[in-house]
Amino acid sequence: MRYATKTRLLSGTAILAASFFANAAMAQDIIIAFSADELGATSYNPVTSSNLNSATSLIYDRLVEQDADQSYHPHLATSWEEAADGLSWTFQLKDGVTFHDGTAFNAQSVADWIPDFADTENAYLVGAVASVEVIDELTVKFVMSRPEPNFLFNLSSSFMGIPGQAAFDELGDDFGVTGAVGTGPFRMESFTIGLQTVLTRNDDYAWASNLSENQGPAHIAQITFREVPDQSTAFLELKTGGIDLLLGVPTDFLQILAVEANIAVIQMPGTGINYMPINVTAPPFDDILVRQATGLAINQEAIVASIYNGVGAPAHNFLISSLPEAQVDPALNVSYDPDRAMALLDEAGWIMDDGGVRTKDGEPLSVKLFTQNGTEFTALTQVVQAQLAEIGMEAVITVFDSSTIRDEYKENRHQLAVRGYDWNNSDILDWFFSGERLGYPNVSMWSDVEGQRLNDVAMKESLNSDQRIANFTAYHEYVLSQHLFVPIYQPTQNIAYNSDRVNVPDPVRGTRFRSQTVQDMTVVE
Repeated sequence: MRYATKTRLLSGTAILAASFFANAAMAQDIIIAFSADELGATSYNPVTSSNLNSATSLIYDRLVEQDADQSYHPHLATSWEEAADGLSWTFQLKDGVTFHDGTAFNAQSVADWIPDFADTENAYLVGAVASVEVIDELTVKFVMSRPEPNFLFNLSSSFMGIPGQAAFDELGDDFGVTGAVGTGPFRMESFTIGLQTVLTRNDDYAWASNLSENQGPAHIAQITFREVPDQSTAFLELKTGGIDLLLGVPTDFLQILAVEANIAVIQMPGTGINYMPINVTAPPFDDILVRQATGLAINQEAIVASIYNGVGAPAHNFLISSLPEAQVDPALNVSYDPDRAMALLDEAGWIMDDGGVRTKDGEPLSVKLFTQNGTEFTALTQVVQAQLAEIGMEAVITVFDSSTIRDEYKENRHQLAVRGYDWNNSDILDWFFSGERLGYPNVSMWSDVEGQRLNDVAMKESLNSDQRIANFTAYHEYVLSQHLFVPIYQPTQNIAYNSDRVNVPDPVRGTRFRSQTVQDMTVVE
């Protein structure tokens, strides 16, 4: 078994950095560290970006918000009505809302915003919108080209935060980088890619959603969001006061935090899974038998017990288990079966040799296994490596930072990877398996005629919620039948904070840590 990973020790530099940021925290209101899966955002432009983070929801408001129970709540909209045939949606808007630059938010703002999605990766969010009609200043009508039963979910996503049109047009490609204008409770003060984002309070804010008790300006004057690639360093800084709140706490840190008197932890239901995409264009994974064997080699239950201390749940398909589209034919769920994996590799012509690594035509079954940096991902990847070794597959690990690994995917340099996603809707299948997005986010590099047909039916031909569930279930089952990935783990969302510094509402309203929670946070006096 071969490891190409490097041991990471907390250096004196990191300790000094922790001390520096602890002192800085005294001068700032609060410091938040992003979770590992939020690192690497290169822009706060919700229209064009494919990778956004928790700070985005503080800059931009949405028409609609989603709560933890999947219900929808008004925000910039006060109410809405869907036509009986699904071919129009009419929204009433809040009065008195302004963008950060002082311009008014109204129905025309919505009409100007929707066309900006054309020819972007996020165009699918408004793909069913044929036109937008301004009925009056505070009434807007979406005329649909087809029914879209997922429309409220789309409107509640971070990618549907509404930007100020004047700034959006003026800044062009720099919008979201050098400046960002929304109606949210915070303004973007500065953004240093890969390092930090500084937000300052919008003192004019008076239009929070009903998911927040505080309807006026936030209690916190300034928030610095930091990118800390090494989770061990972020964990140490939380304990020593360098940061006040840590998003996405790895589960192996929870037991350690439990004994810290000043550290509180909030657990929320997870909204994604950790999984291993398989590049179907890279030998030996162009052979479906090898792909299937790879999936059967992974012991999800053992991983949950050993790495995650029983917190969270094993994943057996691509969707979180709370979604109805996750209820597929049980025969298609992926579960540990090493004997079957061995037999499949034998059938594919890969013969076990005396050294424990299979060979075929004189070539060893040695593959590249990519992962992104961070304690949790590297530990998980090492366990995956060991489990693959049990069936005679040598996996050589390479660790990348979160932005570099996307370049590797796009250049088709990968074979296997351990990664995660955060999205609580079945249209994530379109995002990661549509043939129109090869490289990233379609890390599996899968382009298939029948797969795309089922994708299009699910995305564009569902007339109501029941049809949508049925269509996405069929698409999900087909994806599973092609063995494009290995499901591993359904994590919880863990938030830890220094209770001597901040108060955080519990339970957190919403499916994620967003503006509605920050609205109700306070700094401890």
